[in-house]
Amino acid sequence: MRKVIPLLLAGALFLAGCEEKKQEGVVIYDASGKPIRSEYNGVYYDKPAPNFCLKTYEGGKEKTVCLDELLKEKDVVLVFFGYTHCPDVCPAAMMVLKRAMKKLDEDEKKRVGVLFVSVDPERDDPKTVSEYAKYFDKSFIGLTASPEEIKKVAKDYKVFYKKIEREGSEDYLVDHSALIYLITKDGRIKLIYTTSKQKPELIAKDIKKILD
Repeated sequence: MRKVIPLLLAGALFLAGCEEKKQEGVVIYDASGKPIRSEYNGVYYDKPAPNFCLKTYEGGKEKTVCLDELLKEKDVVLVFFGYTHCPDVCPAAMMVLKRAMKKLDEDEKKRVGVLFVSVDPERDDPKTVSEYAKYFDKSFIGLTASPEEIKKVAKDYKVFYKKIEREGSEDYLVDHSALIYLITKDGRIKLIYTTSKQKPELIAKDIKKILD
């Protein structure tokens, strides 16, 4: 694989950009205006998860992965939107997901899927994004598509992203939101993890509770 991944994890944090858009204010209220209290560590959301079909690379060829099809095999799917050149937020979130999966037993792991969706389709082709996701865990799936398709999926999930040009360089960064979505088998975004809640033990605890 390209040398980008070890560099990201080892020392590319000096790069500016890939700034997380703060979304710590995500709170759900009932009809009376009172915050909903839930038994989970993630922010309770419970809204329909729009289906999407995007490209990955598997077995030496491109393959289409659809959320609704994956949910026929898995009871929980975790989704994170980022990009492979991201210097800080993305590798941090992916490490959280990796460590959360390690806290599950083997039977639980088989019931959970993890998707990394690129918001940088210009550089992240199916093979690149697939290798990036599998660098963290072989079971993780990296997805991409055309700019138009990614734009639609991002809009459906209320994901912000914007290309940031770097002065004096042809390279660029992507400013983007950094939520982890937990989707359940019934096709609903059950929980959302803001950065303050992106802790492996908390995510694993919620997964176990849902799988129980």
